[in-house]
Amino acid sequence: MATIAILIFSTFLLLGGAVLAHLIGAASILSFVAADRLRFLAAAPQRIIAHVDLFSIMSMPLFILAGEIMNRAGVTRALLSLSMGMMARLKGGLGHVNILTSVFFAGISGSAMADAASVSNTLVPAMRKAGYSASYAGAITAASSVIGPIIPPSIVMIFYGALMNTSVAALFVAGILPGLFMALALFIANAWMAHRDNHPSGERIPLRELGRRFVYALPATVIPAIILSGIVFGVMTPTEAAGVAVCCAILAGMFYGEMTFGKLFESLERTAILSGSIFILLSAVAIFGYLAGVEQIPSKLAQMLINLGFEGWKYLLLLNAVFLVAGMFLEVPVALALLVPLLVPPGLAMGLDPVHLGIVIVVNLTLGIVTPPFGAALLVVSTVSGTPYWSIARAAAPFLLVQLAVLMVLTFVPDISLVLPRLTGFIK
Repeated sequence: MATIAILIFSTFLLLGGAVLAHLIGAASILSFVAADRLRFLAAAPQRIIAHVDLFSIMSMPLFILAGEIMNRAGVTRALLSLSMGMMARLKGGLGHVNILTSVFFAGISGSAMADAASVSNTLVPAMRKAGYSASYAGAITAASSVIGPIIPPSIVMIFYGALMNTSVAALFVAGILPGLFMALALFIANAWMAHRDNHPSGERIPLRELGRRFVYALPATVIPAIILSGIVFGVMTPTEAAGVAVCCAILAGMFYGEMTFGKLFESLERTAILSGSIFILLSAVAIFGYLAGVEQIPSKLAQMLINLGFEGWKYLLLLNAVFLVAGMFLEVPVALALLVPLLVPPGLAMGLDPVHLGIVIVVNLTLGIVTPPFGAALLVVSTVSGTPYWSIARAAAPFLLVQLAVLMVLTFVPDISLVLPRLTGFIK
């Protein structure tokens, strides 16, 4: 009866617009009371501090700051110019440019929403002018934005690492091949549709001009190279790499002549807001995780799933379904905070690898943002480009099917995610 009362109370708070972090924290504390575990709350502050006082999690606000600076410092224009020079000459070239730009952005900001908004503002009008339909231009922009959180640096992976106490460096390295695999699948899909629908080719850029564009974009492209190589070869921890990324972002902004104190202040302000909301959510989740440990909820849930026959590949399918649907309706940090502490420990109890599960969950949640009826990336692209939502959603359906196929391969062939972390010694 007490549990039902708490659920009803939480539902009313949620419908009333309560902040989710407050809701999780309040429901967890009330659950301690209902379960007659009030004496354990004395240790709750210590558990919260232990949950957020991690060296690896310091990289989160730094990577957010680096992305915010680079989004304001002219990096977007340089990367787009280089992508145009490399891919525009191909049939359906602007579609390839769209995907390649997202790959470049992934190594800088790691944010699907930032990618979708930036490319919608620049490439979608260019594709429409070149003869592509507005719906196709919007669809490929939304679909390629999924690459952002998969290729490191990834805020989502840092959040998952903090929740499950998993190596962020291992997650970063594990995301490289899946992200490139996703990009390759989108390149193939775009090439097939370009020949089917006779999409136009772009202008041929002379080799000298391509070299000039490469040199101009070098400060932007070297940042992800420094980050990844430093982490992979053990020169830097993710936190140190994030600090280097901030310094490189400022230097790149100075190189492109668009770094001002006003833009730096805006970046710091935005970073403080985002980081604060994430840390409050992590604190609330720490109380919930403490309650789950006291009540042995993960082990009981694992046993229940095994008794119902959900183990091995069936459990992975269940995990995919839950996180894909969650990604459609919830913001990614919220979905992680609510579901990871409950659903990942049972998988670990079944012998699954936490790094592999992390990659599968990240891909699922990012695919949720391009899945109707509430795909957030589709909404962003529709709003920025002025194209009807359902028109983009219909055009994005073939890309989504391709991406779901990639997800299934990543789910049931864990070596794609784990081969690089094993080779670099991050996991055994």
